[in-house]
Amino acid sequence: MKKKRVVDVVADILIPYIGQKNLELVDVEFVKEGPYRYLRVTIDKEDSVTLDDCQWVSQYLNKKLDQVDPIEEQYFLEVTSPGVERVLKKPSEFEKFKGHKVQLKLFQPYEGQKMLTGNLLGLIDGSIVIENEIGVKIDIPQDKVSVTKLMVDFEDLGEDEEV
Repeated sequence: MKKKRVVDVVADILIPYIGQKNLELVDVEFVKEGPYRYLRVTIDKEDSVTLDDCQWVSQYLNKKLDQVDPIEEQYFLEVTSPGVERVLKKPSEFEKFKGHKVQLKLFQPYEGQKMLTGNLLGLIDGSIVIENEIGVKIDIPQDKVSVTKLMVDFEDLGEDEEV
């Protein structure tokens, strides 16, 4: 029997339970940075994620991971929200954030640029489609894009709004 990856074990533990708090599991990463390992869990919800939400998930996950014990080495657990400039990964996120301003970082330059910005039109037939500031539609295959993230457009914020 094949051993499950840590990220899959964590997702299996969390998904049935975080719905109780109207939370969504956005991402799970188990990465090595320098000499340390990090288990990063990103959660979201309709309003905004609170510190209490992160603490609840962290405590719950710690308890369950102690029982299941899928990680043999030392690691740091981080539970966080995606933030305002969140990275879009899932098809549902591309649907949810249609019309929002995004930044695409490309593996290879497109017309001399490795970074493109525009309004997200969607994820269509495996391509990320945006409309740039002059109204030109740009269609980039998703496998040519290293990162797609939301951008805060400070020009669109009113004077009374905080960032």
